[in-house]
Amino acid sequence: MLFITAGPWAQAAYRVELDAPEPLHELLSAHLDLIRYQDRDDLNEDQFNFMLDTAAAQVTRLASTEGYFLAQTELNVDSEAGATVVRLKVVPGTRTAVAHLDVLLSGAGNEDTVSQAEQIRRQWELQPGAPFRQDDWAAAKQAGLQSLQQRRYPAARIARSQARIYPDLTQADLEVDYDRGPLFTFGALRISGASRYPESIINNVNPLWTDEEYSADRLLELQHQIQRTPYFSNVVVDIDKSPAHAQRAPVDVHVTEYPAQRMRAGAGYATDTGAHLEGRYSYYNLFDRAWVFDTQTRLEQRRQSGALELAMPPGEGAWVNSGHGSVERTTLEGIDLRSKRTGLRRTRNSDRSDLSYTLEYYSDRLQQLGTSTLPPDTVVEPGTHSALMAGVALTRRQVDNPLFPRRGHIAAFEAGAALHNVLTDQSFFRFYGRVRQYHPVGRRDLVVLRGELGAVVSRGGNAEIPASLLFRAGGAESVRGYGYQSIGNERNGIVYPTRYLVTGGIEYQRWMSEKWGAALFYDAGAATDRWSGKNFFHAVGIGARWRSPVGPVNGDLAYGFQGGNIRPHLSLGIVF
Repeated sequence: MLFITAGPWAQAAYRVELDAPEPLHELLSAHLDLIRYQDRDDLNEDQFNFMLDTAAAQVTRLASTEGYFLAQTELNVDSEAGATVVRLKVVPGTRTAVAHLDVLLSGAGNEDTVSQAEQIRRQWELQPGAPFRQDDWAAAKQAGLQSLQQRRYPAARIARSQARIYPDLTQADLEVDYDRGPLFTFGALRISGASRYPESIINNVNPLWTDEEYSADRLLELQHQIQRTPYFSNVVVDIDKSPAHAQRAPVDVHVTEYPAQRMRAGAGYATDTGAHLEGRYSYYNLFDRAWVFDTQTRLEQRRQSGALELAMPPGEGAWVNSGHGSVERTTLEGIDLRSKRTGLRRTRNSDRSDLSYTLEYYSDRLQQLGTSTLPPDTVVEPGTHSALMAGVALTRRQVDNPLFPRRGHIAAFEAGAALHNVLTDQSFFRFYGRVRQYHPVGRRDLVVLRGELGAVVSRGGNAEIPASLLFRAGGAESVRGYGYQSIGNERNGIVYPTRYLVTGGIEYQRWMSEKWGAALFYDAGAATDRWSGKNFFHAVGIGARWRSPVGPVNGDLAYGFQGGNIRPHLSLGIVF
Protein backbone atom coordinates (compact mmCIF):
# COMPACT_ATOMS: atom_id res chain seq x y z
CA MET A 1 0.00 0.00 0.00
CA LEU A 2 3.00 2.31 0.49
CA PHE A 3 3.43 2.84 -3.24
CA ILE A 4 -0.21 3.09 -4.32
CA THR A 5 -0.21 6.87 -3.71
CA ALA A 6 3.13 7.44 -5.39
CA GLY A 7 3.22 10.66 -7.39
CA PRO A 8 4.94 11.28 -10.70
CA TRP A 9 8.04 12.77 -9.10
CA ALA A 10 10.60 10.34 -7.60
CA GLN A 11 13.89 11.03 -5.88
CA ALA A 12 17.16 9.14 -5.99
CA ALA A 13 17.90 6.36 -3.50
CA TYR A 14 19.05 7.45 -0.04
CA ARG A 15 21.47 5.85 2.40
CA VAL A 16 20.79 4.84 6.01
CA GLU A 17 23.54 4.69 8.62
CA LEU A 18 22.29 2.61 11.54
CA ASP A 19 23.86 2.80 14.99
CA ALA A 20 22.34 0.06 17.17
CA PRO A 21 23.70 -2.79 19.28
CA GLU A 22 23.18 -6.44 18.48
CA PRO A 23 20.71 -8.09 18.21
CA LEU A 24 18.72 -4.97 17.28
CA HIS A 25 21.08 -4.05 14.45
CA GLU A 26 20.30 -7.26 12.54
CA LEU A 27 16.59 -7.10 13.36
CA LEU A 28 16.16 -3.48 12.22
CA SER A 29 18.26 -3.99 9.11
CA ALA A 30 15.94 -6.79 8.03
CA HIS A 31 12.54 -5.33 8.94
CA LEU A 32 12.60 -1.51 9.28
CA ASP A 33 10.92 0.02 6.22
CA LEU A 34 13.30 2.97 6.13
CA ILE A 35 16.23 0.56 5.69
CA ARG A 36 14.52 -2.02 3.47
CA TYR A 37 13.57 0.56 0.82
CA GLN A 38 16.76 2.62 0.80
CA ASP A 39 17.86 1.30 -2.58
CA ARG A 40 14.57 2.12 -4.32
CA ASP A 41 14.73 4.99 -6.80
CA ASP A 42 10.97 5.31 -7.34
CA LEU A 43 10.03 6.92 -3.99
CA ASN A 44 8.47 10.36 -3.94
CA GLU A 45 8.98 12.91 -1.19
CA ASP A 46 5.70 12.11 0.61
CA GLN A 47 6.58 8.45 0.87
CA PHE A 48 10.07 9.23 2.12
CA ASN A 49 8.71 11.63 4.77
CA PHE A 50 6.11 9.05 5.83
CA MET A 51 8.82 6.51 6.56
CA LEU A 52 10.79 9.14 8.52
CA ASP A 53 7.71 10.00 10.60
CA THR A 54 6.90 6.35 11.41
CA ALA A 55 10.45 5.12 11.93
CA ALA A 56 10.46 5.69 15.71
CA ALA A 57 7.19 3.80 16.18
CA GLN A 58 8.46 0.92 14.05
CA VAL A 59 11.69 0.76 16.03
CA THR A 60 9.68 0.59 19.27
CA ARG A 61 7.54 -2.29 17.98
CA LEU A 62 10.48 -4.26 16.63
CA ALA A 63 12.68 -3.68 19.68
CA SER A 64 9.90 -4.84 22.00
CA THR A 65 9.98 -8.30 20.37
CA GLU A 66 13.54 -8.62 21.71
CA GLY A 67 12.55 -7.40 25.18
CA TYR A 68 13.55 -3.72 24.80
CA PHE A 69 10.35 -1.84 25.64
CA LEU A 70 11.93 1.58 26.33
CA ALA A 71 14.05 1.96 23.22
CA GLN A 72 14.82 5.57 22.21
CA THR A 73 15.32 6.64 18.61
CA GLU A 74 17.33 9.58 17.29
CA LEU A 75 16.98 10.35 13.58
CA ASN A 76 18.81 12.96 11.46
CA VAL A 77 18.66 13.62 7.71
CA ASP A 78 21.69 15.20 6.03
CA SER A 79 22.93 15.79 2.53
CA GLU A 80 26.44 14.71 1.51
CA ALA A 81 27.74 15.39 -2.00
CA GLY A 82 24.21 15.68 -3.29
CA ALA A 83 23.07 12.40 -1.68
CA THR A 84 20.57 12.04 1.17
CA VAL A 85 21.96 10.35 4.29
CA VAL A 86 19.68 9.24 7.13
CA ARG A 87 21.50 8.68 10.42
CA LEU A 88 19.48 6.48 12.77
CA LYS A 89 20.68 5.90 16.31
CA VAL A 90 18.84 3.50 18.63
CA VAL A 91 19.46 3.36 22.39
CA PRO A 92 17.68 0.16 23.53
CA GLY A 93 17.69 0.73 27.28
CA THR A 94 17.59 -2.12 29.80
CA ARG A 95 16.27 -5.42 28.53
CA THR A 96 13.16 -6.85 30.17
CA ALA A 97 13.65 -10.20 31.89
CA VAL A 98 11.17 -12.86 32.99
CA ALA A 99 10.25 -12.38 36.64
CA HIS A 100 7.48 -14.92 37.25
CA LEU A 101 6.10 -17.97 35.44
CA ASP A 102 2.72 -19.56 36.14
CA VAL A 103 1.60 -22.76 34.34
CA LEU A 104 -2.00 -23.83 34.87
CA LEU A 105 -3.66 -27.07 33.75
CA SER A 106 -7.33 -27.85 33.39
CA GLY A 107 -9.28 -30.75 31.96
CA ALA A 108 -9.03 -34.47 32.75
CA GLY A 109 -6.43 -36.07 34.96
CA ASN A 110 -6.69 -33.91 38.09
CA GLU A 111 -4.73 -36.51 40.05
CA ASP A 112 -1.49 -35.66 38.23
CA THR A 113 -2.08 -31.96 37.56
CA VAL A 114 0.61 -30.76 39.94
CA SER A 115 3.31 -33.12 38.64
CA GLN A 116 2.53 -32.35 34.99
CA ALA A 117 2.57 -28.60 35.57
CA GLU A 118 5.89 -28.92 37.40
CA GLN A 119 7.36 -30.93 34.52
CA ILE A 120 6.33 -28.23 32.01
CA ARG A 121 7.89 -25.58 34.25
CA ARG A 122 11.17 -27.50 34.44
CA GLN A 123 11.34 -27.81 30.66
CA TRP A 124 10.21 -24.22 30.02
CA GLU A 125 12.65 -22.32 27.80
CA LEU A 126 11.95 -18.87 29.34
CA GLN A 127 12.91 -19.48 32.96
CA PRO A 128 12.78 -16.57 35.47
CA GLY A 129 15.81 -14.38 34.88
CA ALA A 130 16.00 -15.11 31.15
CA PRO A 131 15.65 -12.19 28.67
CA PHE A 132 12.12 -11.87 27.32
CA ARG A 133 11.79 -12.39 23.58
CA GLN A 134 8.55 -12.70 21.67
CA ASP A 135 9.79 -15.65 19.61
CA ASP A 136 10.98 -17.47 22.74
CA TRP A 137 7.63 -16.83 24.44
CA ALA A 138 5.74 -18.31 21.49
CA ALA A 139 8.14 -21.29 21.26
CA ALA A 140 7.90 -22.00 25.01
CA LYS A 141 4.09 -22.08 24.92
CA GLN A 142 4.13 -24.41 21.93
CA ALA A 143 6.70 -26.72 23.54
CA GLY A 144 4.53 -27.04 26.65
CA LEU A 145 1.53 -27.85 24.49
CA GLN A 146 3.45 -30.48 22.52
CA SER A 147 4.59 -32.18 25.74
CA LEU A 148 0.92 -32.69 26.63
CA GLN A 149 -0.11 -33.73 23.12
CA GLN A 150 2.72 -36.28 22.89
CA ARG A 151 1.28 -38.43 25.64
CA ARG A 152 -2.23 -39.01 26.96
CA TYR A 153 -3.78 -35.70 25.80
CA PRO A 154 -3.59 -35.33 21.99
CA ALA A 155 -6.55 -32.88 22.02
CA ALA A 156 -4.83 -30.46 24.44
CA ARG A 157 -4.93 -26.76 23.56
CA ILE A 158 -3.85 -23.39 24.95
CA ALA A 159 -6.96 -22.01 26.64
CA ARG A 160 -5.41 -18.68 27.66
CA SER A 161 -2.01 -17.04 27.79
CA GLN A 162 -0.67 -13.59 28.60
CA ALA A 163 2.63 -11.84 29.13
CA ARG A 164 2.30 -8.89 31.48
CA ILE A 165 5.09 -6.42 30.77
CA TYR A 166 6.28 -3.81 33.29
CA PRO A 167 8.67 -1.61 31.28
CA ASP A 168 9.64 0.64 34.21
CA LEU A 169 10.62 -2.45 36.25
CA THR A 170 12.05 -4.26 33.20
CA GLN A 171 10.07 -7.32 34.29
CA ALA A 172 7.70 -9.73 32.54
CA ASP A 173 5.19 -12.03 34.26
CA LEU A 174 4.18 -15.01 32.12
CA GLU A 175 1.02 -17.05 32.51
CA VAL A 176 -0.37 -19.85 30.36
CA ASP A 177 -3.40 -22.05 30.92
CA TYR A 178 -3.54 -25.39 29.08
CA ASP A 179 -6.81 -27.25 28.60
CA ARG A 180 -5.73 -30.87 28.36
CA GLY A 181 -9.08 -32.20 27.25
CA PRO A 182 -9.93 -35.87 27.90
CA LEU A 183 -7.41 -38.66 28.38
CA PHE A 184 -7.20 -40.75 25.21
CA THR A 185 -6.73 -44.51 24.95
CA PHE A 186 -6.07 -46.66 21.90
CA GLY A 187 -8.78 -48.66 20.22
CA ALA A 188 -8.85 -50.98 17.21
CA LEU A 189 -6.98 -50.37 13.97
CA ARG A 190 -8.84 -48.99 10.94
CA ILE A 191 -6.77 -50.07 7.95
CA SER A 192 -7.05 -48.65 4.44
CA GLY A 193 -4.99 -49.08 1.29
CA ALA A 194 -4.30 -52.82 1.66
CA SER A 195 -5.53 -54.88 -1.29
CA ARG A 196 -2.72 -57.15 -2.52
CA TYR A 197 -1.47 -58.12 0.95
CA PRO A 198 -3.76 -59.18 3.82
CA GLU A 199 -4.57 -56.81 6.68
CA SER A 200 -3.57 -59.57 9.10
CA ILE A 201 0.06 -58.61 8.45
CA ILE A 202 -0.55 -55.18 9.99
CA ASN A 203 -2.59 -56.57 12.88
CA ASN A 204 0.09 -59.14 13.70
CA VAL A 205 2.91 -56.56 13.93
CA ASN A 206 0.76 -54.08 15.87
CA PRO A 207 2.48 -53.39 19.24
CA LEU A 208 -0.48 -51.44 20.68
CA TRP A 209 -3.10 -52.95 22.92
CA THR A 210 -6.69 -51.90 23.53
CA ASP A 211 -7.18 -49.34 26.34
CA GLU A 212 -3.47 -48.44 26.34
CA GLU A 213 -2.98 -44.72 27.09
CA TYR A 214 -2.23 -42.61 24.02
CA SER A 215 1.42 -41.98 23.17
CA ALA A 216 2.78 -40.41 19.98
CA ASP A 217 5.94 -42.51 20.40
CA ARG A 218 3.86 -45.68 20.41
CA LEU A 219 2.12 -44.60 17.20
CA LEU A 220 5.55 -44.05 15.67
CA GLU A 221 6.55 -47.54 16.81
CA LEU A 222 3.50 -48.97 15.05
CA GLN A 223 4.47 -47.10 11.88
CA HIS A 224 8.02 -48.46 12.06
CA GLN A 225 6.80 -52.00 12.66
CA ILE A 226 4.66 -51.87 9.52
CA GLN A 227 7.44 -50.29 7.44
CA ARG A 228 9.83 -52.97 8.66
CA THR A 229 7.85 -55.55 6.71
CA PRO A 230 8.68 -55.79 2.98
CA TYR A 231 5.12 -55.13 1.80
CA PHE A 232 4.46 -51.40 2.21
CA SER A 233 6.32 -48.43 0.74
CA ASN A 234 4.55 -45.78 2.80
CA VAL A 235 2.58 -45.80 6.07
CA VAL A 236 0.54 -43.00 7.67
CA VAL A 237 -0.70 -43.56 11.22
CA ASP A 238 -2.93 -41.30 13.32
CA ILE A 239 -5.95 -41.38 15.63
CA ASP A 240 -9.30 -39.68 15.66
CA LYS A 241 -8.57 -36.73 18.00
CA SER A 242 -12.21 -35.81 18.55
CA PRO A 243 -12.82 -35.54 22.34
CA ALA A 244 -16.04 -37.48 21.80
CA HIS A 245 -13.97 -40.55 20.79
CA ALA A 246 -11.31 -40.31 23.48
CA GLN A 247 -11.92 -43.76 24.95
CA ARG A 248 -10.65 -46.48 22.62
CA ALA A 249 -9.98 -43.95 19.87
CA PRO A 250 -9.72 -45.75 16.52
CA VAL A 251 -6.18 -45.87 15.11
CA ASP A 252 -6.23 -45.02 11.41
CA VAL A 253 -3.57 -46.79 9.33
CA HIS A 254 -3.24 -45.95 5.64
CA VAL A 255 -0.68 -47.93 3.65
CA THR A 256 0.74 -47.79 0.15
CA GLU A 257 1.76 -51.22 -1.12
CA TYR A 258 4.91 -52.26 -2.92
CA PRO A 259 4.47 -54.12 -6.20
CA ALA A 260 4.56 -57.89 -5.90
CA GLN A 261 8.01 -58.01 -7.54
CA ARG A 262 11.13 -55.91 -7.10
CA MET A 263 14.55 -56.03 -8.77
CA ARG A 264 17.58 -54.13 -7.50
CA ALA A 265 21.18 -53.86 -8.58
CA GLY A 266 24.23 -51.98 -7.38
CA ALA A 267 27.96 -51.53 -7.57
CA GLY A 268 30.51 -50.21 -5.12
CA TYR A 269 33.88 -50.49 -3.51
CA ALA A 270 35.18 -51.27 -0.02
CA THR A 271 38.77 -51.54 1.06
CA ASP A 272 38.12 -54.85 2.84
CA THR A 273 36.88 -56.92 -0.11
CA GLY A 274 37.40 -54.65 -3.14
CA ALA A 275 34.98 -53.66 -5.90
CA HIS A 276 31.64 -55.40 -6.05
CA LEU A 277 28.53 -55.93 -8.13
CA GLU A 278 25.27 -57.11 -6.63
CA GLY A 279 21.76 -57.98 -7.74
CA ARG A 280 18.59 -58.90 -5.91
CA TYR A 281 15.15 -60.19 -6.90
CA SER A 282 12.20 -60.38 -4.51
CA TYR A 283 8.67 -61.71 -4.93
CA TYR A 284 6.36 -60.74 -2.07
CA ASN A 285 3.19 -62.68 -2.78
CA LEU A 286 4.17 -66.28 -3.38
CA PHE A 287 1.20 -68.70 -3.38
CA ASP A 288 -1.02 -65.56 -3.09
CA ARG A 289 -0.37 -65.78 0.66
CA ALA A 290 2.19 -62.97 1.05
CA TRP A 291 5.09 -65.42 1.36
CA VAL A 292 8.35 -63.74 0.42
CA PHE A 293 10.82 -65.32 -1.97
CA ASP A 294 14.13 -63.47 -1.99
CA THR A 295 17.30 -64.21 -3.94
CA GLN A 296 20.48 -62.18 -4.16
CA THR A 297 24.03 -62.47 -5.37
CA ARG A 298 27.11 -60.39 -4.65
CA LEU A 299 30.39 -60.56 -6.56
CA GLU A 300 33.42 -59.00 -4.87
CA GLN A 301 37.10 -59.23 -5.70
CA ARG A 302 37.88 -61.35 -2.65
CA ARG A 303 34.44 -62.69 -1.79
CA GLN A 304 31.53 -64.07 -3.82
CA SER A 305 28.17 -65.10 -2.40
CA GLY A 306 24.63 -66.09 -3.29
CA ALA A 307 21.57 -66.60 -1.09
CA LEU A 308 17.95 -67.77 -1.23
CA GLU A 309 15.27 -67.21 1.40
CA LEU A 310 11.62 -68.15 1.73
CA ALA A 311 9.78 -66.33 4.53
CA MET A 312 6.21 -66.51 5.77
CA PRO A 313 4.33 -63.27 6.57
CA PRO A 314 4.49 -62.10 10.21
CA GLY A 315 2.40 -64.21 12.56
CA GLU A 316 1.02 -63.34 15.98
CA GLY A 317 3.45 -61.34 18.05
CA ALA A 318 5.27 -60.22 14.86
CA TRP A 319 7.22 -63.50 14.65
CA VAL A 320 8.50 -64.37 11.17
CA ASN A 321 9.40 -67.96 10.23
CA SER A 322 11.76 -68.52 7.32
CA GLY A 323 14.09 -70.95 5.62
CA HIS A 324 17.28 -70.00 3.85
CA GLY A 325 20.30 -71.27 1.99
CA SER A 326 23.53 -69.63 0.91
CA VAL A 327 26.93 -70.28 -0.61
CA GLU A 328 30.00 -68.12 -0.16
CA ARG A 329 33.62 -68.19 -1.24
CA THR A 330 36.40 -66.02 0.19
CA THR A 331 40.06 -65.96 -0.82
CA LEU A 332 41.89 -64.07 1.92
CA GLU A 333 45.33 -64.30 3.50
CA GLY A 334 46.30 -67.58 1.82
CA ILE A 335 43.00 -69.33 2.60
CA ASP A 336 40.36 -70.42 0.10
CA LEU A 337 37.16 -70.92 2.13
CA ARG A 338 33.98 -72.23 0.52
CA SER A 339 30.96 -72.28 2.82
CA LYS A 340 27.49 -73.73 2.34
CA ARG A 341 24.73 -72.88 4.76
CA THR A 342 21.08 -73.93 5.10
CA GLY A 343 18.71 -73.42 7.97
CA LEU A 344 15.51 -72.35 9.63
CA ARG A 345 14.99 -69.09 11.47
CA ARG A 346 12.34 -67.58 13.73
CA THR A 347 12.75 -63.83 14.27
CA ARG A 348 11.02 -60.86 15.83
CA ASN A 349 12.29 -57.32 15.21
CA SER A 350 11.38 -53.97 16.74
CA ASP A 351 12.82 -50.47 17.08
CA ARG A 352 14.86 -51.39 20.14
CA SER A 353 15.58 -55.09 19.80
CA ASP A 354 15.92 -58.01 17.40
CA LEU A 355 15.57 -61.60 18.60
CA SER A 356 16.06 -64.74 16.53
CA TYR A 357 16.23 -68.49 17.07
CA THR A 358 18.08 -70.50 14.46
CA LEU A 359 18.87 -74.04 13.43
CA GLU A 360 21.55 -74.01 10.74
CA TYR A 361 23.67 -76.57 8.95
CA TYR A 362 27.20 -75.48 7.93
CA SER A 363 29.43 -77.28 5.45
CA ASP A 364 32.78 -75.56 4.93
CA ARG A 365 35.67 -76.56 2.68
CA LEU A 366 39.00 -74.92 3.58
CA GLN A 367 42.10 -75.06 1.41
CA GLN A 368 45.53 -73.45 1.57
CA LEU A 369 46.43 -71.37 -1.44
CA GLY A 370 50.13 -71.94 -0.85
CA THR A 371 52.29 -75.01 -0.33
CA SER A 372 53.35 -74.26 3.25
CA THR A 373 53.36 -77.10 5.76
CA LEU A 374 50.38 -76.97 8.11
CA PRO A 375 51.58 -75.95 11.61
CA PRO A 376 50.74 -78.41 14.41
CA ASP A 377 48.89 -75.80 16.50
CA THR A 378 46.36 -74.82 13.85
CA VAL A 379 42.85 -75.17 15.24
CA VAL A 380 41.05 -75.83 11.96
CA GLU A 381 42.32 -78.44 9.52
CA PRO A 382 42.06 -78.17 5.72
CA GLY A 383 39.25 -80.20 4.26
CA THR A 384 35.47 -80.26 4.58
CA HIS A 385 33.88 -79.83 8.01
CA SER A 386 30.21 -79.67 8.94
CA ALA A 387 28.03 -78.77 11.90
CA LEU A 388 24.36 -78.49 12.78
CA MET A 389 24.18 -75.60 15.21
CA ALA A 390 21.20 -74.41 17.26
CA GLY A 391 21.55 -70.78 18.20
CA VAL A 392 20.01 -67.61 19.53
CA ALA A 393 20.87 -64.00 18.65
CA LEU A 394 19.83 -60.78 20.37
CA THR A 395 20.47 -57.17 19.40
CA ARG A 396 19.57 -54.27 21.69
CA ARG A 397 19.52 -50.62 20.56
CA GLN A 398 19.27 -47.82 23.12
CA VAL A 399 20.28 -44.72 21.14
CA ASP A 400 18.92 -41.24 20.53
CA ASN A 401 19.10 -41.57 16.73
CA PRO A 402 19.12 -44.97 15.00
CA LEU A 403 20.98 -43.69 11.91
CA PHE A 404 23.40 -41.16 13.45
CA PRO A 405 23.56 -41.91 17.20
CA ARG A 406 25.23 -39.49 19.61
CA ARG A 407 24.11 -40.98 22.92
CA GLY A 408 23.41 -44.52 24.07
CA HIS A 409 24.61 -47.98 23.12
CA ILE A 410 24.05 -50.82 20.68
CA ALA A 411 24.83 -54.40 21.68
CA ALA A 412 24.55 -57.69 19.78
CA PHE A 413 25.08 -61.20 21.17
CA GLU A 414 25.04 -64.65 19.59
CA ALA A 415 25.28 -68.07 21.20
CA GLY A 416 25.08 -71.53 19.65
CA ALA A 417 25.95 -75.17 20.21
CA ALA A 418 26.48 -78.30 18.12
CA LEU A 419 26.68 -81.96 19.16
CA HIS A 420 29.01 -84.56 17.69
CA ASN A 421 27.39 -87.11 15.35
CA VAL A 422 24.25 -84.95 14.96
CA LEU A 423 25.30 -83.88 11.45
CA THR A 424 28.35 -82.46 13.26
CA ASP A 425 32.01 -83.50 13.10
CA GLN A 426 32.86 -82.25 16.60
CA SER A 427 30.89 -80.87 19.54
CA PHE A 428 31.42 -77.20 20.39
CA PHE A 429 29.88 -74.10 21.93
CA ARG A 430 30.18 -70.71 20.24
CA PHE A 431 29.71 -67.19 21.62
CA TYR A 432 30.09 -63.84 19.90
CA GLY A 433 29.24 -60.33 21.06
CA ARG A 434 29.93 -56.73 20.11
CA VAL A 435 29.06 -53.41 21.72
CA ARG A 436 29.22 -49.75 20.68
CA GLN A 437 28.85 -46.96 23.23
CA TYR A 438 28.23 -43.32 22.22
CA HIS A 439 29.06 -40.35 24.46
CA PRO A 440 28.25 -36.78 23.29
CA VAL A 441 30.85 -34.06 23.80
CA GLY A 442 29.60 -30.49 23.56
CA ARG A 443 27.04 -29.63 20.91
CA ARG A 444 28.35 -31.76 18.05
CA ASP A 445 31.35 -33.91 18.99
CA LEU A 446 31.22 -37.42 20.38
CA VAL A 447 33.33 -40.30 21.65
CA VAL A 448 32.66 -43.81 20.35
CA LEU A 449 33.80 -46.87 22.31
CA ARG A 450 33.77 -50.25 20.59
CA GLY A 451 34.32 -53.79 21.85
CA GLU A 452 34.13 -57.28 20.29
CA LEU A 453 34.54 -60.71 21.85
CA GLY A 454 34.22 -64.20 20.39
CA ALA A 455 35.00 -67.72 21.57
CA VAL A 456 34.58 -71.30 20.34
CA VAL A 457 34.95 -73.90 23.08
CA SER A 458 35.44 -77.58 22.22
CA ARG A 459 37.20 -80.68 23.46
CA GLY A 460 40.20 -82.30 21.88
CA GLY A 461 43.14 -81.04 19.88
CA ASN A 462 42.72 -79.82 16.34
CA ALA A 463 39.00 -79.14 15.96
CA GLU A 464 36.97 -80.11 12.91
CA ILE A 465 34.82 -77.02 13.20
CA PRO A 466 33.54 -75.16 10.11
CA ALA A 467 35.98 -72.31 9.51
CA SER A 468 33.20 -69.74 8.98
CA LEU A 469 32.32 -70.19 12.68
CA LEU A 470 35.87 -69.37 13.79
CA PHE A 471 37.50 -65.94 13.96
CA ARG A 472 39.99 -63.66 12.28
CA ALA A 473 40.45 -59.93 12.88
CA GLY A 474 41.54 -56.87 10.94
CA GLY A 475 39.81 -54.45 8.58
CA ALA A 476 37.57 -51.40 8.56
CA GLU A 477 35.10 -52.76 11.14
CA SER A 478 37.71 -54.52 13.29
CA VAL A 479 41.31 -53.39 13.86
CA ARG A 480 42.12 -50.71 11.31
CA GLY A 481 45.68 -50.48 10.03
CA TYR A 482 45.68 -54.17 9.05
CA GLY A 483 44.24 -56.09 6.11
CA TYR A 484 40.78 -57.60 6.23
CA GLN A 485 40.94 -60.82 8.32
CA SER A 486 44.75 -60.65 8.35
CA ILE A 487 45.02 -61.18 12.13
CA GLY A 488 44.83 -64.81 13.22
CA ASN A 489 47.07 -67.84 13.50
CA GLU A 490 49.68 -66.65 11.01
CA ARG A 491 52.13 -69.24 9.75
CA ASN A 492 54.38 -68.84 6.70
CA GLY A 493 52.23 -66.04 5.27
CA ILE A 494 48.92 -67.90 5.73
CA VAL A 495 46.41 -66.66 8.33
CA TYR A 496 44.25 -69.48 9.75
CA PRO A 497 40.97 -68.89 11.64
CA THR A 498 41.20 -69.16 15.42
CA ARG A 499 39.16 -70.08 18.49
CA TYR A 500 39.15 -66.69 20.22
CA LEU A 501 38.68 -63.07 19.21
CA VAL A 502 38.93 -59.81 21.13
CA THR A 503 39.03 -56.31 19.63
CA GLY A 504 38.30 -52.82 20.86
CA GLY A 505 38.74 -49.18 20.02
CA ILE A 506 38.14 -45.61 21.04
CA GLU A 507 37.35 -42.83 18.58
CA TYR A 508 36.87 -39.09 18.98
CA GLN A 509 34.76 -37.44 16.29
CA ARG A 510 34.98 -33.69 15.71
CA TRP A 511 32.05 -32.36 13.64
CA MET A 512 32.58 -29.11 11.75
CA SER A 513 28.99 -29.11 10.43
CA GLU A 514 25.89 -31.27 10.49
CA LYS A 515 27.25 -33.31 7.57
CA TRP A 516 31.05 -33.35 7.79
CA GLY A 517 33.42 -34.39 10.55
CA ALA A 518 36.90 -35.70 11.34
CA ALA A 519 38.00 -38.55 13.60
CA LEU A 520 41.01 -39.59 15.66
CA PHE A 521 41.09 -43.23 16.80
CA TYR A 522 43.01 -46.05 18.46
CA ASP A 523 42.26 -49.74 17.79
CA ALA A 524 43.64 -52.93 19.33
CA GLY A 525 42.81 -56.60 19.10
CA ALA A 526 43.86 -60.20 18.74
CA ALA A 527 42.62 -63.45 17.20
CA THR A 528 44.28 -66.43 18.82
CA ASP A 529 43.96 -70.14 19.58
CA ARG A 530 44.96 -69.77 23.24
CA TRP A 531 44.96 -66.86 25.67
CA SER A 532 48.44 -67.55 26.99
CA GLY A 533 51.07 -65.84 24.89
CA LYS A 534 48.54 -63.96 22.79
CA ASN A 535 49.84 -61.10 20.65
CA PHE A 536 47.80 -57.89 20.48
CA PHE A 537 47.84 -55.73 17.37
CA HIS A 538 47.65 -51.93 17.81
CA ALA A 539 46.86 -49.07 15.42
CA VAL A 540 46.19 -45.33 15.46
CA GLY A 541 44.75 -43.16 12.73
CA ILE A 542 42.70 -40.26 11.48
CA GLY A 543 39.60 -40.19 9.34
CA ALA A 544 36.84 -38.22 7.65
CA ARG A 545 33.13 -38.67 8.39
CA TRP A 546 30.13 -37.88 6.19
CA ARG A 547 26.51 -38.24 7.22
CA SER A 548 25.10 -39.40 3.91
CA PRO A 549 21.37 -39.94 3.26
CA VAL A 550 21.79 -43.71 3.76
CA GLY A 551 24.11 -43.66 6.76
CA PRO A 552 27.58 -42.63 7.95
CA VAL A 553 30.41 -42.97 5.41
CA ASN A 554 33.85 -43.44 6.97
CA GLY A 555 37.18 -42.82 5.29
CA ASP A 556 40.24 -43.62 7.45
CA LEU A 557 44.02 -43.72 7.31
CA ALA A 558 45.45 -46.03 9.99
CA TYR A 559 48.99 -46.92 11.03
CA GLY A 560 49.42 -50.50 12.24
CA PHE A 561 52.32 -50.75 14.67
CA GLN A 562 53.08 -54.44 14.01
CA GLY A 563 53.06 -54.13 10.24
CA GLY A 564 54.56 -50.64 10.14
CA ASN A 565 52.24 -49.66 7.27
CA ILE A 566 49.71 -46.91 6.68
CA ARG A 567 46.53 -48.46 5.33
CA PRO A 568 43.38 -46.74 3.98
CA HIS A 569 39.91 -47.95 4.98
CA LEU A 570 36.59 -46.99 3.41
CA SER A 571 33.28 -48.20 4.78
CA LEU A 572 29.59 -47.44 4.96
CA GLY A 573 28.78 -47.71 8.65
CA ILE A 574 25.26 -49.08 9.00
CA VAL A 575 24.42 -49.40 12.69
CA PHE A 576 23.83 -53.05 13.70
